[in-house]
Amino acid sequence: MNDVERALLSTISGKLFIAGEWVDATGGATLDVRDPATNEVIAQVADATADDATRALDAAVDAQAEWAATAPRRRSEILRRAWELVQERKHDLALVMTLEMGKPVSESLGEVGYGGEFLRWFSEEAVRISGRYGSTPEGTGQMIVSQCPVGPCFFITPWNFPFAMATRKIAPALAAGCTTVIKPPQLTPLTTMLFVQIL
Repeated sequence: MNDVERALLSTISGKLFIAGEWVDATGGATLDVRDPATNEVIAQVADATADDATRALDAAVDAQAEWAATAPRRRSEILRRAWELVQERKHDLALVMTLEMGKPVSESLGEVGYGGEFLRWFSEEAVRISGRYGSTPEGTGQMIVSQCPVGPCFFITPWNFPFAMATRKIAPALAAGCTTVIKPPQLTPLTTMLFVQIL
């Protein structure tokens, strides 16, 4: 590993992001993240417990009402800004992905590109959430259908697409007004952690 790679990895918090703060795992346990090409330990990250997961979900529940009440235009602007920030740091995201999973840098850049598009797409969809008005199927009355957030979402992502599968899940949930908790893969957590830090 060269100095540029070490410097980038040193900027990534190995802690859990819960309720807007980076915190240690309950008990302080950590996991090694290894370069699959060399088996070298390139980072250590917090090993979350069931209690940590409960804390994260509780924080998402606590924030749900406020986020659901956030205007769709504001949610759209936040997601659009997230896409812009990803574009600014796409090379860093791609390099981290390559280091922790072994994907060639060109493929990692491709994943950051298409994964970032989920943020942009759903930034535009956030303002298009609509309902409908019409007759009931049996024709005996009228109905109004409105869309509303269902609440916190818990996501688990796979090791082989650590960025795109995170944005594919997070972006539509946030656009719809739902808070989220994400559990990145044990083998490739750094890409998701850097993504959270960028935001």
